[in-house]
Amino acid sequence: MRRVVVTGIGVVSPLGLSGQAFFEQLVAGASGVRRLEQAFSSRLAAPIAACIDFEAGEYFEAPRLRMLDRVSQFALIAARQAIDESGLRVTGEESGRIGVAIGTGMGGAQTMDEGYGILYEEGSDRLKPFTVLMAMVNAAASWIANEYELAGPNLTYSTACSSSAVAIGEAWSKIRIGEADIMLAGGSEAPLSFGTLKAWEALRTLASEDTKNPAASCKPFDKKRSGLVLGEGAAVLVLEEMERALRRGAPIHAEVSGYGLYTDCAHLTRPTVAGQAHAMRRALASADISHGAVDYINAHGTGTLANDPVETAAIREVFGAHAFEIPVSSTKAAHGHLLGAAGAMELAASILAMEKGIIPPTLHLDEPDPECDLDYVPLQARPGCRLNTVMSNSFAFGGTNAVLIARALA
Repeated sequence: MRRVVVTGIGVVSPLGLSGQAFFEQLVAGASGVRRLEQAFSSRLAAPIAACIDFEAGEYFEAPRLRMLDRVSQFALIAARQAIDESGLRVTGEESGRIGVAIGTGMGGAQTMDEGYGILYEEGSDRLKPFTVLMAMVNAAASWIANEYELAGPNLTYSTACSSSAVAIGEAWSKIRIGEADIMLAGGSEAPLSFGTLKAWEALRTLASEDTKNPAASCKPFDKKRSGLVLGEGAAVLVLEEMERALRRGAPIHAEVSGYGLYTDCAHLTRPTVAGQAHAMRRALASADISHGAVDYINAHGTGTLANDPVETAAIREVFGAHAFEIPVSSTKAAHGHLLGAAGAMELAASILAMEKGIIPPTLHLDEPDPECDLDYVPLQARPGCRLNTVMSNSFAFGGTNAVLIARALA
């Protein structure tokens, strides 16, 4: 099996519009969660989300913008950053060996929401001519392939909250077995439309607003947690066969060394310890390492009543006594839950933590739940850490559990 390294990272997040800005804000304890100021905010039970402020016109010309849903805009910007950082230059003869794998849970949610409003609220019989192209779930991956003339595998994965972790894991597998040499892999999500927010509200999984400090509404592993806060954004990684990357002198962030996938068939929304534990064990096995080699875990850590104690128990089951020695943090309190893009953004955070020796904190963890008894790096980042191997957990509605492992290149 060939080895796979990360040679570029692109991030568009509520904390910043680059990987460096994102990580700096993350370890500074900043939060991208805030009160929504849209016209529909008064109709939400908790009008909070992790939003991105950016002017799309600064990145795309007007004719092109008319064909891009927000989810594709985020994906294209993140891909551009990752390619620029990697120094990748695609020539015609090798384009068939370079592909794209993008995860998204909702696809063009903004376009669909707007279209329904035009049809049902305004009573119009005409939609935008590019509605299908904007809304289709594979739009982001297709636009990236078109932008850079990448003729290799073009794949879209939609497994709810594990979508981008699955996309990265499957792209990694393609390179390992020789079906591609380079894959742009990650995820994008833009779910902050009225219809999508109301749908999630109906599930009763969203956090109540912290009226004293709306930015602190998501409290993973805390006794007073009340649910997740939705976010938006994208993260794209350039995955490259290691020998090729070394030959061209590419910058190398880390090696992706393990991927575990396990479907929890018990319930569509209720996680189980066994399902999450199986995914972590499979990732360790594929990386050919023992549980004692893991130096940091970026938890799924949604801040819901159901997930946090189950994930804690699963980590304890897999790692035994070592579980209490591993720093574990959830970055969702800072950047929100990006659904299909969460796994990619959290793997990016984990790799940057390993590179810089700083573990990002779990914000707003003032009073740990007694059932959540691990080292969750509460409130403040932990600098000066030597991290050689990191794990990122992504567990999804529908039961698709995906775990990724990255390590420093020896």
